[in-house]
Amino acid sequence: MKSIFVVAHHTRGEIAQLLTDLESWCSKHGHHLWMLPADAIARGCEHLASDRAAMDADVVLSLGGDGTVLRAVHLLDGAPVPILGVNVGTLGYLTEIEPSECISSLQRWVDGQVEKDFIIDKRMMLTVLLKRASGGTDLSWRALNEAVLEKQQSGHTVWLEVVINSELFATYSADGLIVSTPTGSTAYSMSARGPVVSPRHRALLVTPVSPHMLFDRALVLDPHESLLIEVVGTRPVDMALDGRKVMSLTQGDVVSFAPDTCTAEFLRFKTPKFHQIVRTKFGLGDD
Repeated sequence: MKSIFVVAHHTRGEIAQLLTDLESWCSKHGHHLWMLPADAIARGCEHLASDRAAMDADVVLSLGGDGTVLRAVHLLDGAPVPILGVNVGTLGYLTEIEPSECISSLQRWVDGQVEKDFIIDKRMMLTVLLKRASGGTDLSWRALNEAVLEKQQSGHTVWLEVVINSELFATYSADGLIVSTPTGSTAYSMSARGPVVSPRHRALLVTPVSPHMLFDRALVLDPHESLLIEVVGTRPVDMALDGRKVMSLTQGDVVSFAPDTCTAEFLRFKTPKFHQIVRTKFGLGDD
């Protein structure tokens, strides 16, 4: 018997039939299926609601797009449970299969062996540590795609000091700075003209958002290099992780970034073709 935790997009209509098929398959084969109460209520599946933790599952099934996958990653909080992303909506970088493949893929996972019938694709995550200028307890988070330090006030830049390996690199006047993983290179960082990096790589990417200075290039750092960013201007800064605002920062606050000791794990049934996904996403094969 397998335990399957489902994270579902709240509004996409195709998911209703998927959940019906999943329930039927789980009932037939003796697998346990559950969802967060909020997801279950939104999808009209209150009978699947449970407060049982995501990390208790053998696999997490994400029904939606990349945003739903990111939510699954955060619910796991570093636990080594593989995520199977079902692409319900637009083409995703993190999702693995289409809805029509969901049940057969789960059966293949149940019956198969790792490295023979499927693989576990491990992705680097960020550890983000905040030290307040006012003191108090340090705060820490994990992120799969990126951490963003960005202006709160429209029409104003912020001042952010970047320190690499304990030495000042530059003080940025910009709308913000993005620190991303290779996985996150195709998210916000790319829209700010950052490099596209293979997710098999390990690196820290630092990409400025609308810099008001001569140096406007992204940096690609070795994962063993230390990286600190300090708020040096008086204007407040918002910090968001994987698209979710988590904190407001003020002058003197320092944020450090490093590869996390945990990875995000994805269930794959074929070798990931990252470059082909990029090609399709941007119509590079179109005449």
